[in-house]
Amino acid sequence: MKSDYKKTNYKITLPERRQILEYLTECKRPRTLRKIADALGVDGSEGRQALSRRIKAMQRDGQIVLNRRGGYGLVDKMDLYQGTVIGHSDGYGFLNIEGEEDDLYLSSREMRSLLHGDRIIARIVGIDKRGRKEGAMVEILQRANQLVVGRYFEEQGVAFVVPQNKRIHQDILIPKSMEGKAESGHYVVVEISKQPDKHTQPVGKIVETLGEYAAAGMAVEIAIRSHEIPSEWPDEVLAEVSGFTDKINPDDIADREDIRDLPLVTIDGEDARDFDDAVYCEQQGSGWRLLVAIADVSHYVHPGMAMDDEALNRGNSVYFPQRVVPMLPEILSNGLCSLNPKIDRLCLVCELQINKQGKVKRHRFFEGVMRSAERLTYNKVASILIEKDKVVRETYKACIPHLENLYDLYKLLHKHRGEKGVLDFRSIEPCFEFDESQTVSSIYALERNDAHRLIEEFMLAANIAAAEFLLENEIPALYRVHEIPKSKKLEALHAFLGEMGLNLGGGETPTAKDYANLIEKVKDREDAHLIETVLLRSMQLAVYSEKNMGHFGLAFPAYAHFTSPIRRYPDLMVHRAIRHLIRNKGSAGFAYSNKDMHSIAENCSLTDRRAEEASRDVIQWYKCEFMQGKVGEIYEGTISGVTSFGMFVELDGIYVEGLVHITALPADYYHFDPIGHRLTGERTGKNYRLGNRVKVKVMRVSLEDKKIDFELVE
Repeated sequence: MKSDYKKTNYKITLPERRQILEYLTECKRPRTLRKIADALGVDGSEGRQALSRRIKAMQRDGQIVLNRRGGYGLVDKMDLYQGTVIGHSDGYGFLNIEGEEDDLYLSSREMRSLLHGDRIIARIVGIDKRGRKEGAMVEILQRANQLVVGRYFEEQGVAFVVPQNKRIHQDILIPKSMEGKAESGHYVVVEISKQPDKHTQPVGKIVETLGEYAAAGMAVEIAIRSHEIPSEWPDEVLAEVSGFTDKINPDDIADREDIRDLPLVTIDGEDARDFDDAVYCEQQGSGWRLLVAIADVSHYVHPGMAMDDEALNRGNSVYFPQRVVPMLPEILSNGLCSLNPKIDRLCLVCELQINKQGKVKRHRFFEGVMRSAERLTYNKVASILIEKDKVVRETYKACIPHLENLYDLYKLLHKHRGEKGVLDFRSIEPCFEFDESQTVSSIYALERNDAHRLIEEFMLAANIAAAEFLLENEIPALYRVHEIPKSKKLEALHAFLGEMGLNLGGGETPTAKDYANLIEKVKDREDAHLIETVLLRSMQLAVYSEKNMGHFGLAFPAYAHFTSPIRRYPDLMVHRAIRHLIRNKGSAGFAYSNKDMHSIAENCSLTDRRAEEASRDVIQWYKCEFMQGKVGEIYEGTISGVTSFGMFVELDGIYVEGLVHITALPADYYHFDPIGHRLTGERTGKNYRLGNRVKVKVMRVSLEDKKIDFELVE
């Protein structure tokens, strides 16, 4: 995605989109291009051609629609809905309507012309036999799938590709001579040359052969291409970074605050390669002074550079086991913008004055130059502060007083935040060990200690200060927002809790503290994990926005991402806004508008989800690879999800999830209760409920489908 804050200069005067929409609203009926041009004073062939292009762009964006009589009308006035198609492997689908909680059902017949991810306009044509609103496609706004990853097969003279993404329900036909060097069974990338219609399947040509499905590293290669994650640097970017070295320019230090004498330290994971944050704190009277120094990426990456366009296109770094697809070239991410120890680095610093109750009284931002005293890891810090390991403490004895200051301040801040309601869901992050052949040899859970929480607490404090600073100065910016759970989710949650004799405070507008109070209340119950899971699933996803709408989950009225500009584009944008305020003493003259921020926020929210989905795909692949040799083995586990077709079970100790299909349960007719998250046998009355403990046997593992099937062991 290119930076779209650059304005286009027209030689003629054109009405803005807003004016066209206002005119159509006033007309109260569709109007032709000619009528629109006459009404809005657009003369001449050149002007009408430009107006036609603008109206067609509005049509592509779903703002207006063309009817059969050549009239353009407002979508919402014609009882039409725009949204994104969600495909199902069985051939039917749904339309996720923007701004609506309920989806439209799309029959298999409607889906013949569509693929997962397509953006369309649809109308409601009735109610299906399950009581769902059923839709019919009116117009395709945008096709989502140009390149598709899948397995190539040739059977009885017919060549086709089976998409890896099972939501793309149609195979792609490959004409003769379009198969390249692919062999049957290989994973390939196919370019769709003809999208599906009511009569024919999609048609394409193979543009890249990835190889056999069991090859080492194939999971990551497939995920990168399936999710269209940019992984190659354009020539323009390589040319821009060719002159960089890993040393800062002495001239860049001149107007910066010099904090090289302060023993700031970085604290990261054992295998971290980029270090974008460093911390230091000292006591001041009865309170504290905390410095959170962040790598100054905005000093090197400027608007208009090819590097900036590519960073926006990527949106964020994408992390896989054993591999990272970075947002910025390595000379920056691991070099100039990495706060490596004993080396001078440019930084943007958040300075916080904190009182003895743990409340931030003042914040200040400044451009600085620093020198990290040590590169520490979470485990080393835990050994020093918690385990009091004599050997490790001797090695880092110069740092110990400062680390103890950090630890004391962390406990104070955490206590203060806890009084507002800290949501502490006990999520598990799986980690993988690989053998010499790069096959998964074991799976274990990442253990978080107080060193992890210490850094998290300081990053939260800096992010809050950044958001407040941006709001105070009324500058266009990006915020990380997390809205209150939607009403339907809350209804279902209240019904579920009511069955269990529990109550979530706050009624229709609960707060994070209400959630936290309930988590604390049930923490010693046997079904605590079940209740926590349902609470978590009731919440919305966090997104980026140019509007500050607060962060429900963290209980902050304002929150922004400031602390990771190496790996997140929104953080880089926040840095640019803060730098502008520091240098210009106000927001006047800032290069971005709120409209620009809206566009960037939407892009970054999409790339954030894209990275999460790609990472999840690879993790599931590795779990299946690990379980391939475990068919027939019996495990104990917990029911982690319940659906109308069965239940998902997470195995103890190895954090692998599989499906017990409803047909693999003891013979009975089972009824699904979505409110109670359970399946109940009609004859036996046997309940299988979210959070129940069960014993299962591994029956089938499909690496290709990334699925694991279990059978219940009574």
